[in-house]
Amino acid sequence: MATLPPHMSSDDLRALLDGNHADPFSVLGVHKVKGKSWLVAYVPDAVSLKAHFGRRSVDIPRLDGPVFAGPVPNSKFSHSLTAGYADSESWTFEDPYRFGPVLGDMDKHFMSEGSHRNLWKSLGAHVTRIDGVAGTHFAVWAPNAKRVSVVGDFNVWDGCRHPMRQLGSTGVWEIFLPGLGDGTLYKYEIAPHHGTPFMKADPVGFGAQHPPQTASVVRNIEGYDWSDRDWMAGRREKQQKDQPISIYEVHLGSWRRGEGNRMLSYSELAKDLVEYATWMGFTHLEFLPVSEFPFDGSWGYQPVGMYAPTTRFGTPDEFRALVEAAHDAGLGIILDWVPGHFPSDAHGLGQFDGTHLYEHADPKEGFHKDWNTLIYNYGRAEVKNYLVANAVYWLQEYHADGLRVDAVASMLYRDYSRDTGEWVPNKDGGRENYEAIDFMKEMNAVAYGEVEGIMTVAEESTAFPGVSTPVDAGGLGFGFKWNMGWMNDTLRYIEKDPIHRKYDHHLMTFPIDYSFTENFILPISHDEVVHGKGSMIEKMPGNEWEKFANLRAYYGFMWGHPGKKLLFMGCEFAQWAEWNHDESLDWDALHGENQRGIQALVRDLNHLYRDTPALHRRDCDPSGFRWIANDPERSLSAFARFGDEGDAPVVVICNFTPVERRWRIGVPVEGKWDEILNTDASAYGGGNRGNLGGRAADPAEHDGFGQSLEITVPPLATIMLRHSGEGDQK
Repeated sequence: MATLPPHMSSDDLRALLDGNHADPFSVLGVHKVKGKSWLVAYVPDAVSLKAHFGRRSVDIPRLDGPVFAGPVPNSKFSHSLTAGYADSESWTFEDPYRFGPVLGDMDKHFMSEGSHRNLWKSLGAHVTRIDGVAGTHFAVWAPNAKRVSVVGDFNVWDGCRHPMRQLGSTGVWEIFLPGLGDGTLYKYEIAPHHGTPFMKADPVGFGAQHPPQTASVVRNIEGYDWSDRDWMAGRREKQQKDQPISIYEVHLGSWRRGEGNRMLSYSELAKDLVEYATWMGFTHLEFLPVSEFPFDGSWGYQPVGMYAPTTRFGTPDEFRALVEAAHDAGLGIILDWVPGHFPSDAHGLGQFDGTHLYEHADPKEGFHKDWNTLIYNYGRAEVKNYLVANAVYWLQEYHADGLRVDAVASMLYRDYSRDTGEWVPNKDGGRENYEAIDFMKEMNAVAYGEVEGIMTVAEESTAFPGVSTPVDAGGLGFGFKWNMGWMNDTLRYIEKDPIHRKYDHHLMTFPIDYSFTENFILPISHDEVVHGKGSMIEKMPGNEWEKFANLRAYYGFMWGHPGKKLLFMGCEFAQWAEWNHDESLDWDALHGENQRGIQALVRDLNHLYRDTPALHRRDCDPSGFRWIANDPERSLSAFARFGDEGDAPVVVICNFTPVERRWRIGVPVEGKWDEILNTDASAYGGGNRGNLGGRAADPAEHDGFGQSLEITVPPLATIMLRHSGEGDQK
């Protein structure tokens, strides 16, 4: 047995052998003591070890078990090692413990403060070169661990072989492992102060194995050659509240399936999905969460790999190519983002370093019983930093044009879905979650400040004030908010038998009372066509013809109503089946004439909405809307939409009974009004009843206007009339 080196104690040796040394870099590698150099290495299964310094090699004797230690020459050369094995094989490798710290003082300062805007550039696994040696630098935050090691196939998942160094008081552990590159499987083995070691996936890993496997995967995300510079330079103009925004919400795994019911790849979606959405006239694609998640049935809403695009469809660069293809086609990309909760899977963030690190310890604050998930501790600076940086990461590294933030209400309120006694009041005794509110404000301020031309969207179902008001004006800072009230009220209305609608006419008219309190998006999302709610066409009352007519009238009303638009995949062609994440949309339904009619209508509505300033310019401004008339007894509504000065106004008229109506309504401008949309057109599957292309206003006062129209409103239909440009407003 060799002699203990002077920088090493018997306790150090025992700690190395037991795999619980808290500061392995103080022992392993070369250390100079009183002018003499010593080398210590941990090399399991080796029967001999040589150290190489330039052209000179020295034998390193075994100290105990897999630990070798001995004197080495004082040398200007960096050393490598050669291990010999019983089968006469040998392996020469660079010693990881000869490399100094990679993360600098600025990284440590920002991480200690919880203000590292580009956290992913320091933490995670980074393919790099140090001193001319290729390898991967690993860094992870685990402040309460006794020891953290990188494990993988490369070291037979043995946590004793590559323990990491801790960087001062930051709680960050790091190591550079030579020879590892893109595609390497790895985890962190964490030894807590009490209990046995366990393995965790990388919280900032850029790749992951395909579920149900749970390892992280080293992915080199540097150096992608983007070709969307023109889009990125001009996208800000396309995403303002005065622009047409029509969003196609997509679950990538079930939009369309390939042979054998396989999921399409990012590369296939870059062609097929992008071409389809462009042809349909949508302005944006919104993807259900793409952050890596273990359970298909969660649709991505229980993410484990917040920094990893799911490997189900391909690599990070292939996901980038999908985003790039969308941009090249003029489509924006919105990513569904889930900072509101995370699952308790063993390889995830729960009790990451043996303590409640990312989540609250008290289940009254840290557990969602509805979803069986954990809640982030938004009041912890490092956790808030982790999430804020993650938002910036998707916007910067993957050129996402926006983030739709899931379940905002669950973050805003401490008593969300909790009974009395199941929640902890804030410091003032109230229900508002001050820490989560501060987190959302900071996320929005940082995202808009760091990345030009993006938008954030809140899925928020309460009347919390100022959701889409800028942070510096006292709001949460989101760009837009889903109008859940509009969705709930109007769906309740349209699902009723027409004979009863006159009693609930307010469900269609009341939403306008709050339509301009926020910058709203009108959402018909995935949540409306799952869990027994039925598809959109199934919700409609009546026989088959009436069902399709009702849906056409509803979509016409939706596209005419103030607010940006969002429609979940499959709803645009009225598939009969409720959405099933395990199967493709029912594209065969398009063999039906009625389904093709719905698809044609949505396509025309998108193009009409984009090409008609009065339908989008003042979506979020009350000056862009005026009621003309409501006739609850006959289920009729008429309203006007206005754009900027010089934009032709549009009148929208809805008939939600199966009876054709003649109706005189006032209009804001004299002269000719062209019929630009009729959901009863034969091209959409209707009866082709209407107004022969338009009507000229009569000089007869009506509804507070100096002129009016006598119009035909087909049964179960919405029509739109646009002023021809001739005549004066009266």
